[in-house]
Amino acid sequence: MSKIRDFFHSIYLPPVGQRIIKTSIAVTLCLLFYALRGYRGQDMSAEAAITAIICMQPYVHDTREYAWNRIAGTLIGAFWGLLFLLFVSIFPALGKRMPVLYPLMGLGVLISLYSAVIIRQPDTSCLAAIVFVCVVIAYPDIEDPLLQAFHRILDVVVGTVVAIGVNLLHIPRKKQNGFVFFLRTEDLVPDQLSRISSSVQFRLGRLYNDGAKICLMSEHAPAFLTSQLNNIKWNVPLIVMDGAALYDANNNAYISTVTIDPTSSRWLMKRLDDMNVSYFIYTIHKDRNYIYHHGPLTENERIIYDQLKRSPYRHYLDDDHFTVSEIVYLKIVAADDMNDHIYRNLKPYFSKMKIRAVIRPQAGMKGGNSLYFYAANADIAHAQQHLMRILHEYEPALVPQEILSETGYQSEHDAIHLLQKLSNQYEPPYILSKFRKAK
Repeated sequence: MSKIRDFFHSIYLPPVGQRIIKTSIAVTLCLLFYALRGYRGQDMSAEAAITAIICMQPYVHDTREYAWNRIAGTLIGAFWGLLFLLFVSIFPALGKRMPVLYPLMGLGVLISLYSAVIIRQPDTSCLAAIVFVCVVIAYPDIEDPLLQAFHRILDVVVGTVVAIGVNLLHIPRKKQNGFVFFLRTEDLVPDQLSRISSSVQFRLGRLYNDGAKICLMSEHAPAFLTSQLNNIKWNVPLIVMDGAALYDANNNAYISTVTIDPTSSRWLMKRLDDMNVSYFIYTIHKDRNYIYHHGPLTENERIIYDQLKRSPYRHYLDDDHFTVSEIVYLKIVAADDMNDHIYRNLKPYFSKMKIRAVIRPQAGMKGGNSLYFYAANADIAHAQQHLMRILHEYEPALVPQEILSETGYQSEHDAIHLLQKLSNQYEPPYILSKFRKAK
């Protein structure tokens, strides 16, 4: 019995989102509308319910867009469907021969699709074709073609209006204050040289202001976030430099850093010097991030250097007067094959020297990437564990929850939907929140 109980306790049931609930409500209202008009069974129209399902989107703006497409497509399809019915009623001989009638219906689908393209509404083309088929498919059992087209338009309008009306409603929600949400910045912005869009900043700021405990995890130094999100009310420290440091953005101070062991740093720099490789050295001294460059700047490094040094939040220095014990990581900017060669040559020594290396695409550089060297235990997993230990001193019941994108950043739309996913986990519908369990 205990094993069975543990099995059911281990099952994670995600919360039922607002879109699911609202879609069910919209379909119910559509069916009730036709039931009150005396429809039932085979006479019940499914078009309105289908329209409501299609038009219901996570955001009201998206619902309006789908609604417009649905109505426009319906008008196009109904128009050509009506003309088709009138045409075959004038020439009834065509309707008596199925080998002739059905190719004509196929031609009507073509005309409906092409009409949407001509008026520059390609998103409505499929809907136009569907409505055309719905209007004409019952021929020759159609007594009044005009009434048939009217009913199809009415069905779509009913479903659309109901979907918009229901989507404007706000279902009561309960905040889940017992979670710390971990969110990767690479899921919110394309690369280091890009800015976080205003829409993403607004939604992220609203979540923070509502009390959601969100830890942003960045591969870059804190300036990448603090210079863009300067209106955020931070309530959880940041994980920066790919897990090598925890940063308090409110006080502009590093809570902890994991530096490369001095012996390992000297060994690594010696090996890179022997290979005639130039590199950037990232250090932290008195809560400031200082960046040194060792060796002459290559053409690739100069491109990146000129772009990043303009920021007032970064401190680039043109000398080698740094303390080895303060090195957080080293970075090599080079062509893909060059960094691959360096990585393969040094990889056999990583375990012994307690070094972790990773290659990432370099923004602003075609055909090149960056090779990073960290301390072996300077990674996201260790940083998350360390942060949770700190937070548990004040709130022992806090539970970590990662919000990850399955495909990574492709467009601003993906970032916004990822934040909506976080919002749905932070504030599920009130009546269902008690069923939610953490992974």
